[in-house]
Amino acid sequence: MLEYEELADVVLVGHSYAGMVVTAVADRVPQRLSRLVYLDAVVPRSGQSLFDCAGPEFRRRIEEQVRLKGDGWQIPPASSQTLGLIRDEDIKWTMPRLGPHPYRTFYEKVELRLPSAAMVPRSYINCIADNARGGPRSAQADGIDDYYELATGHDAMITQPGEVTELLLALA
Repeated sequence: MLEYEELADVVLVGHSYAGMVVTAVADRVPQRLSRLVYLDAVVPRSGQSLFDCAGPEFRRRIEEQVRLKGDGWQIPPASSQTLGLIRDEDIKWTMPRLGPHPYRTFYEKVELRLPSAAMVPRSYINCIADNARGGPRSAQADGIDDYYELATGHDAMITQPGEVTELLLALA
């Protein structure tokens, strides 16, 4: 899309697993981007998969979900509690729109061609209400100087859309 539409100066935002995707995109077409924003997301290094970044306990939980509820190939949607959804209106809007995630993607390693210093400027937004990514200064944000926190759960774009919008506009 970036190349087909000849887009430039794009602020690319990745939430959760999409940190894997936006990191690879920034590595392949950095000239099209002005900033990379990780919204409570995984920040992989070259050769890492999501499981490498998330740790053994997370992997064990996911593998159990896949085995028990995912027909051996898919990760069932997260619960509203895991996503940090509290208000009934947020739960009623979000939960029917969620679908399973292909399990094998959590094993796929991102292979980066550029050193991280050559990548576009990167920002990290850590959702700290439930310590979703490790608490006050997420280990995922190591090496990223532009760091922010939101006192909300993992799905900040649902629980605090105004705050997320303001922060993204400020970063742009």
